[in-house]
Amino acid sequence: MDVKISESWNAILNSEFQKPYFESLASFVKLEYKNHRCFPKGSEIFSAFNHCSFDDVKVVIIGQDPYHGENQANGLCFSVHDDVSHPPSLINIFKEIESDIGKTYPSSGNLAYWADQGVLLLNATLTVRAHQAGSHQNKGWEKFTDAVIQQISEQKENIVFLLWGGYAKKKGAKIDTSKHCVLTSGHPSPLSANRGYWFGNKHFSKTNDYLKSIGKTKINW
Repeated sequence: MDVKISESWNAILNSEFQKPYFESLASFVKLEYKNHRCFPKGSEIFSAFNHCSFDDVKVVIIGQDPYHGENQANGLCFSVHDDVSHPPSLINIFKEIESDIGKTYPSSGNLAYWADQGVLLLNATLTVRAHQAGSHQNKGWEKFTDAVIQQISEQKENIVFLLWGGYAKKKGAKIDTSKHCVLTSGHPSPLSANRGYWFGNKHFSKTNDYLKSIGKTKINW
C-alpha cells in the first residue's frame, strides 16, 4: 500500500507505519484492492488526514466503517461524494444541525469542508470490500486508529471529541478528559435516533461554544 499521508501526520505516525502489524495490514489491503472491488479508492484511504493536518485538528469525529455501496465512501467518516444520496445517518446529522444551529439542509453530503476547517473525520477501519460491511475489520486498522487517537490525546490540548454511539465511546475511552472536551450521545443511525438517543444532543452548537471559549475559530457546519 502506497502510504500517501500528509507530512504533519507522517511525522506523528511514522513509527506506527514501521510496526509488524501495520506491515501485515498493508499487505492485506494491497491484496484486497488487487483482487476485489474496495472502497474508498486508494487515493482516498487517508483523506481524513490529508484534509486535516495534525497541527490543524480542533475536532475529532469517530466513525466505524466506510460506506460499502457504490461511489459512497470518500475517506471521511459519515461523508459521501458529491451527487450521492445521503445515507440515513448523514441525513440525521444534517437534521440535527438544522434544528441545533438553524443551518439549511445541504444538497451535498461531502463533508470535506468540515475536514478543511480542522475536523478529523476518522473511521476506525479505513477500508472495506464492496457490499460487504465490516469485511476489513480486525485486520489492524483499529489498532492504527487507536494510535491516532492516543497521539492526539497526548500531544494536543482542548480538542473536541464527538463520540456517537457505543462503538465510538468505547474507542474514545482513553481520551484524557482533563484536557479535552468529550461530548457523547447516541449514534445518528435511525435505530438510535428514532429512540431518542441522537436528536437534541446539540453537539454542533456545543462544539462551537467550546471553541469560542478557548479562542479558536468556530466550525462552519
